[in-house]
Amino acid sequence: MRQLLREDVELQERSTLASDASFSDASEGRASSSHHDYLRTEYQRDRDKIIHCKAFRRLSHKTQVFVAPKGDHFRSRLTHTLEVAQIARTLARALSLNEDLTEAIALGHDLGHTPFGHTGEDAICDFLAEVKGQEARPFRHNEQSLRVVEVIENGGRGLNLTAEVRDGILCHTGEQRSETLEGRIVAISDRIAYVNHDIDDAIRAGLLCEDDLPSSTHEVLGADHSSRIQTLVVDAVQTSVERCDIALSDGVWAAMMELRTFLFEHVYHCEPVMREVRKAYHLVQDLLRYYMRHIDRVPREYRALSEDDDCRAVCDYVAGMTDRFARSLFEELFIPHALTVPDDAS
Repeated sequence: MRQLLREDVELQERSTLASDASFSDASEGRASSSHHDYLRTEYQRDRDKIIHCKAFRRLSHKTQVFVAPKGDHFRSRLTHTLEVAQIARTLARALSLNEDLTEAIALGHDLGHTPFGHTGEDAICDFLAEVKGQEARPFRHNEQSLRVVEVIENGGRGLNLTAEVRDGILCHTGEQRSETLEGRIVAISDRIAYVNHDIDDAIRAGLLCEDDLPSSTHEVLGADHSSRIQTLVVDAVQTSVERCDIALSDGVWAAMMELRTFLFEHVYHCEPVMREVRKAYHLVQDLLRYYMRHIDRVPREYRALSEDDDCRAVCDYVAGMTDRFARSLFEELFIPHALTVPDDAS
C-alpha cells in the first residue's frame, strides 16, 4: 500500500487521458486563489464542494416531472442528477476524458433548479416580467445554478469553483456549448437521462405503457429502458470519436428528439400532469408576490446578496426552496387554520 498524492494523480492524467482532455494541473483556476490540496486534484475538490453544499442536499426534495408523486421510486431532482453523473462518467471514461471534471459539472448542473421543476422556473419568469417589464431577463435554471455556486452558497462567498466547472454548469443547456469536452458530455448526458427516466416514471404513473412509444424509436434505440440507454451511450462514444467532438449520430439523435416530442405531447402536457402543474405555478407565484410585498420577511442573507434589488432577493429565496418547504409556507401564509384557545376559555 502507498499514498497516491495529488501530483501522482495529475501525472496519471497526463499519461492516460486523451490530448484534448481537460487536465487538472492546467485549470484556468478559481476566482479566489487557494492552496493546492494534499490528495485531491482541483476538479476532485470541486466535486466534493458541490456534494457537501446545502443546495445539493435540497435537490432530494425538488420535483423532476411529477409534483408530489405517490410512491418511493419516482425521480427527484437529486436522483436525476446522480443518473446524469453516472452516464457522464461512463462517457468520459470511454473517451479518455477527465472523469473528475465531468462528475463535478454533472453534480452541480441543476443546483439552481426551482421547486416544482420547470413549472417553478416558468412562474419566476412570468413574475420577473410582471415586476420589471421589458427590462426583465428570463430566469434560467442554468444561470441560477451558476449564481448558486458563485454567490449564494457558503454564506455569500460561493464555492469558489474552477472556471471549467462553472462553464460546464452554465452551458449544460441552451445554445451556448461548453468550452470543454467534459462539459459537452454533461449536456448530452442530461438529455439522455431525462428522456429515458421520464418515460420510466410515466410508465410507473400509469400514463404510458412501453407499447405506446413510437415504433420508429423502438427500431433505432431499443424496446426498453436499459436498451435505449445502452444504445445512446455507445452511439455517443462512437460518434464522438469519429467527429472529434461530443455528439450522437444523426439517426440516433433524431430518435431521441422524437421521444422528447412524444413526452411533451403525452406526458408533460397531459391533463393529469397539467392539473398539478397549474396548482404548483400559482403556489410559486403567490409566494413570490407575497415576499415582494413583505421584503422584510425574506431572510437577511438573501437581501444582503441582492445589491438592493428586492426582486432578485425574492427570486433567489423562492428558487432555493424545496417543494415541501414551499408547500408548508403556502399553507402557513394562505390556508386558514383553526384558532387555538385556552381550555378554560368561556
